[in-house]
Amino acid sequence: MALDTVFRDQWGRVLATLVGILGDIELAEDAAAEAFAIAAERWPREGDPANPTGWLVTTARNRAIDHLRRQKVLAAKRKLLARDLETGPQPPEALMDDAATVPDERLELIFTCCHPALALEAQVALTLRTLGGQSTDEIALAFLVPFETMSKRLTRAKHKIRDAGIPFAVPPDHQLPDRLAAVLAVVYLIFNQGWGGGRVDLAAEAIRLGRALADLMPDEPEVPALLALMLMHDARKAARLRDGQIVPLDDQDRTLWDTQQIDEGRGLLRRAMARGRTGPFLVQAAIADLHLHQPRDWRQIAALYQTLAQQTRSPIVEMNRAIAVAELDGPEAGLAILDRLDLDHYRYFHSTRAALLRRAGRDGEARHAYQRALDLAQTEPERRFLADRLAESTPSLRTQPGCGNT
Repeated sequence: MALDTVFRDQWGRVLATLVGILGDIELAEDAAAEAFAIAAERWPREGDPANPTGWLVTTARNRAIDHLRRQKVLAAKRKLLARDLETGPQPPEALMDDAATVPDERLELIFTCCHPALALEAQVALTLRTLGGQSTDEIALAFLVPFETMSKRLTRAKHKIRDAGIPFAVPPDHQLPDRLAAVLAVVYLIFNQGWGGGRVDLAAEAIRLGRALADLMPDEPEVPALLALMLMHDARKAARLRDGQIVPLDDQDRTLWDTQQIDEGRGLLRRAMARGRTGPFLVQAAIADLHLHQPRDWRQIAALYQTLAQQTRSPIVEMNRAIAVAELDGPEAGLAILDRLDLDHYRYFHSTRAALLRRAGRDGEARHAYQRALDLAQTEPERRFLADRLAESTPSLRTQPGCGNT
């Protein structure tokens, strides 16, 4: 197995296990990074180990112990490491068994990262770094802040967890509901990084976390609702790209959709609705379900977006409501909503506005909006899609060979 695949698939598992052993996120992260660096040197020469994840955990753990010895602070960590030091290094299989409760360890880590003592942005960023394995550069880009700002934010968050003694644990039952909203927001952001950013591994990681949360909190309707939302979106992943380019929903080959996953998502949605409480993720899951039907019920979709906008006060929700309103009342009605939004930094705002401007016959403005979206695009499939739309809306390009009008 290629090391970059192991990194994408196993970083969160390795780090969560190390935090459980060491009790320090920063130390665990440094040790994990060092273990991956050693693997990059040794595995091509010596061959892949039988248990790559266990090898990484064992190597990282031993490096962390060496570091603590060098820094002469082993005494402060002796309680955490006494068992390991007395029994000696364990084989990889003992530290990382596929049948072990790894999801629980990742849940402990995500609840630690989402502790209310941390600012919400720090919670999201730290979880993306620890559970998703995203680089500081990637997270800075997601937050639209400089690298240095994000680096300092992550460092402060890790130090606050260490210095305040925030426990590495799932909170007790009476605290779970209050802590849940931040955790769900983080899981969905991780999913969207995988879905919108082309990192399918992150989408799968978010779904695994969603399943673990659903097992942990079966009576909270927002938990199965979030899992339903992710499953219904993820079910279309095989149809979203064709020849390296994004395929709009209406043009997707539905035979490529994972119907079993859609059915599971709809079952979870019905289970969430039966609880009688309507939260933001339940509304979003209901909207996702409606988008899978043909023809789409735009009036109901618009109404649900209106409800979601009232719940969240999110300009991005308003942007999506504008799309539904445009389907009902024409592109100018949708543009009237978009023109009230402050989303110049958001690439999908410009691509949405461009599509409506083009439908309204305002081609010059549409070209400018497509160009702005293209400038902000983060993945190659997005760039190809937007470049094609820009070419289609540019008269001088439409008449050139290869542009579909010859």
